[in-house]
Amino acid sequence: MPTFTSVLLRGLLAGLIAGLLAGAFAHVTGGPRVEAAIAIEEQAVHADPATGDDHHAEELVSREGQRAGLFLATGLFGVAMGGLLSIAYALLRRRLRIRHDAHAALALAGAALLGAVIVPFGKYPANPPAVGNPDTINQRTGSYLAMVILGLVAVWAGALAYRSMRAGAPQWSRCAAAVAGFLATVAVGYRALPSFNEVPANFPAGLLWDFRLASLGTQLVLWAGVGLAFAALLQRGQAKAAGSEPSPEATVPARA
Repeated sequence: MPTFTSVLLRGLLAGLIAGLLAGAFAHVTGGPRVEAAIAIEEQAVHADPATGDDHHAEELVSREGQRAGLFLATGLFGVAMGGLLSIAYALLRRRLRIRHDAHAALALAGAALLGAVIVPFGKYPANPPAVGNPDTINQRTGSYLAMVILGLVAVWAGALAYRSMRAGAPQWSRCAAAVAGFLATVAVGYRALPSFNEVPANFPAGLLWDFRLASLGTQLVLWAGVGLAFAALLQRGQAKAAGSEPSPEATVPARA
């Protein structure tokens, strides 16, 4: 069993790799959508000169600086997520009924993707810069974070329902119980948390959904990269440790 420090370092490195890959994906797929959304926002500013001064006063970072900061942001976010994944792996590895460490790492990354990304996206999909009411940003942020927590709770509820079935229960019934527990928790969260519909009626629907899909794709690339890189680093560490162990023949003294 590797030490906690080695697991953490592998998770941080995996997160950095995945974050840079996600940044490249976001730059290629999301960048043009952001530019188009900003162009729409600037057209609205020119149509209302009273808001133009406020808009330019709030623009503290140029678009060139934002592009350069994209990779820094995704890299740091990837490192943070890789660190959290490695901590979860170290805490939960002995409780997972998965034989191979690499498969356990991939399962945890998939659970994080499902609970912390896909579930919140269904309730609160990402919006481009020109969409959203600044007066509700605190409420929207709090609701989104609550949905992330509920998404992770839903994954835990599904796993708990799967393991709570009686011994000898068929596999299909265990899977059905897991899906039911997960969906029930998600439904409660979707029902309890408020909805926000702040997209202007004249905003292009195609641009909106292209941006949302690019945002979701960035998260998919991030978590797929974290899981695959972390699993590969774990396997490499295990192979290196196995190769450094002395063989049984080398420990047996030669006979005279």
